[in-house]
Amino acid sequence: MARLQAEAQKLKIAQTLHPDQVQGIGNSDMHQVGEGPEKLLCANNMCEDNQTTVNEVFLHGFKHLYNNNLNILFFFFFLLIFIAILVGNLLIIVLISVSHHLRHPMYFFIKNLAIADVFFTLNILPALLHVVLWGSGHLSVTGCILQYYLHSFLAFAQSFLLTVMSYDRYLAICHPLHYASIMNIRHGLCLVSFSWIFSYFLITSEIIFVFQLQFCGSNYIDHFFCDIAQILDLSSSDKSIIIWVDLVICFVTIFFPFLFVVVSYICIFVTILKISSITGRKKAFSTCSSHLVIVSIYYGSLIAIYVVPTGENSQNENMFKSLIYTVLTPFINPIVYSLRNKEILEILMKFINSCTRANK
Repeated sequence: MARLQAEAQKLKIAQTLHPDQVQGIGNSDMHQVGEGPEKLLCANNMCEDNQTTVNEVFLHGFKHLYNNNLNILFFFFFLLIFIAILVGNLLIIVLISVSHHLRHPMYFFIKNLAIADVFFTLNILPALLHVVLWGSGHLSVTGCILQYYLHSFLAFAQSFLLTVMSYDRYLAICHPLHYASIMNIRHGLCLVSFSWIFSYFLITSEIIFVFQLQFCGSNYIDHFFCDIAQILDLSSSDKSIIIWVDLVICFVTIFFPFLFVVVSYICIFVTILKISSITGRKKAFSTCSSHLVIVSIYYGSLIAIYVVPTGENSQNENMFKSLIYTVLTPFINPIVYSLRNKEILEILMKFINSCTRANK
């Protein structure tokens, strides 16, 4: 968000210098100010004579690992994480799908979160592995935009699903007598459907503008996947509309869900503190502790990337922060929800025992 605001400020400065000319000059045509509105209009719609249209982008996020001969080590490290994410989340999906004892709204939400994690990982981790192993990777401009499209769609869905899960925990702890009547399977299905459908419409409303961008000159991205900031940096078109659209979407998908989660947990903690017995407090807190860990990691990393200003080594900082929510969160989700959940552990042990007996 801080980077988008800086980009918007840059556009305002260009407009202030020559208000009679075409507004919203991009990065690459800033030096064209003063050459006439016709020249600027052409610059926004096509590449200049000394520039070529970019059809392919190159990702160089971890080139220093390749240069220092650390690429093989980190490749196998991320490969093991990639396999663990897929196996863990697919196991969660299978267990919840086949077990009649896990037909509960909360497990339905966990299942959908695991589905989002699987596709999120398949979209980002293969590109990460390629960049780490070979020092660089390449995508077509369309492929880069589509990667951002899938990444944002799944990230928005994850955010809304975590918000729905906090609402579920709020009802279970603060209104236990009304929980069964409010949070039934039908209501849970509506909330999950809304999370997926609303995420689709949000990112589609932005991606329509992204596909209108023109890319000239530089095709170098110092990252391991295509995010909105990197796409806007490469574009030579007017980016003012996309910047404001993305700013609104950030509020809808990050700020408001995070605010809802915070308010929900304040109410939960107040209710827990009112419980007289220590055993009752521990039991109530244990029902939401797993979700609280995931929420803290997920929103903490997103806020660190899109809200908190970066320092001088901003690109390396952002890549490290991106690793937290693109790799760590999908990796830790099945661990937290399985190891800290007795019902899932019991079903998992029964599943392992049945497979062992079948092999014998």
